[in-house]
Amino acid sequence: MGSGKQRWKIYFHKSPSTLFLLKKQSPSIPNEFLCPIAGTLMADPVIVSSGHTFERNCVRACVSLSFKPKLADGSSPNFSTIIPNLALKSTIFNWCHTHLIDPPKPIDFYSAEKMVSALIHTSQNPSTKSQVEDVKSELTRTPSQVSITSSEESVTLRNGFPTPLPLKTRPSCCSSSSSSDMETLNPNSLEEEEFLTKMTSYEVSEQKESLISLRKLTRTQEETRLHLCTPRLLSALKSLITSRYSSLQVNAVAVLVNLSLENQNKVKIVRSGIVPPVIDVLRGGFPESQDHAAGALFSLSLDDQNKTAIGVLGALPPLLHALRSDSERTRHDSALALYHLSLVQSNRVKMIKLGAVQILLGMVKSGHMTGRILLVLCNFAASVEGRTAMLDGGGVDCLVSKLSQDEFDSESTRESCVAALYGLSYGGLRFKGLAKEAGAEEVLKKVEESGNKRAREKAGRILEVLRVKDPEEEEIDWEELLSEDNHSVNSQNLARAEF
Repeated sequence: MGSGKQRWKIYFHKSPSTLFLLKKQSPSIPNEFLCPIAGTLMADPVIVSSGHTFERNCVRACVSLSFKPKLADGSSPNFSTIIPNLALKSTIFNWCHTHLIDPPKPIDFYSAEKMVSALIHTSQNPSTKSQVEDVKSELTRTPSQVSITSSEESVTLRNGFPTPLPLKTRPSCCSSSSSSDMETLNPNSLEEEEFLTKMTSYEVSEQKESLISLRKLTRTQEETRLHLCTPRLLSALKSLITSRYSSLQVNAVAVLVNLSLENQNKVKIVRSGIVPPVIDVLRGGFPESQDHAAGALFSLSLDDQNKTAIGVLGALPPLLHALRSDSERTRHDSALALYHLSLVQSNRVKMIKLGAVQILLGMVKSGHMTGRILLVLCNFAASVEGRTAMLDGGGVDCLVSKLSQDEFDSESTRESCVAALYGLSYGGLRFKGLAKEAGAEEVLKKVEESGNKRAREKAGRILEVLRVKDPEEEEIDWEELLSEDNHSVNSQNLARAEF
């Protein structure tokens, strides 16, 4: 039997055949497994610049409070850089497994900070040393609360918990790490750590507090948005975005919107895998969360590298559905997101299959968000697949009718309408036939007389297209061509309804 294994002493009594388990031998914890500050098994050991090993959050707490504990030789450790001690961590966990002890859990930052604060108070008031032990007993406990026997290799106990040991030099089992594993402590990383501690807390109140604070900071501070947009924080944010608590969901998505305002963050955010939860929120989250979700997708879609990815991830159907939202903010941001996403051919094809052209033309006819919707239609009209869908869907008649009513909220909206019609003018003979039936020439003459410079130019070019006659046109039966177009539209509508 190995000396390091646990054994049970079993005694048999002659009277009843009863089995008693009397005592389990207690293992002694090697000193190098214990954090010199916390006095407990280390779950996340790190080596500092001076070569000593501590629990990670104990180092962070010391840096945060500008405290340097005294070493056995009277010197102080250098906390400027920390390196993960993976070899020691593995050794500690293997030791726990061998002795059937639950592996240690990392000390959270706030507990470590409270402990270090008590140490600072003790260094200034030596008579309060017992208070430090009470703090350690409350905040840091050994795994499974095993009793530890004292020996030359074990630690002394106070109230059943280990007391701090003199700071030891670097143990022999420390691993050598590459420079990429090194972490330089600075106020930014400490700030991130503080947010992460609360965001990953089991207390909803702490999560809410951290999100509200983070939302305020990232609303106006550009530098904060840049240094806090890290993979760890985005991962924590991702889990909160789909929270069943409205306050957490709303603030989490709002924080994401703020982070996405910086161009350097946009691609990083999409690659973090956070877009699918945002899409889920837009599809069925709390109303205010949907406002922010639409804003986040709009902001992220501004980067060309994100456009295809957002479409592939499934954002287009809920964005189209959001155009009918009760919230004006959700409607407008969804329309702007669709405008930027529709600049990519693959997204335009998807939108056409989703029936986007009919939806958008219907909104133009009803006068609903005409300006933004016309911007999306301009993207469709400028492409072959979009132009074909608009010609089939009655786009020419819709746009000409809108121009004839002349009920635009701004001159730019009127210009967008002319621009969309100009894109359709590249549709050849089909466009000419449809424009003739809709009476486009008279309407465009008025635009040419009263519109702004760009609208007049586009109207003039469309009129040139309509006035130039090809030899083929003399042999075309326009009524037959238009009836074929109407039949094509009806067939497509029927197929879509059956689908």
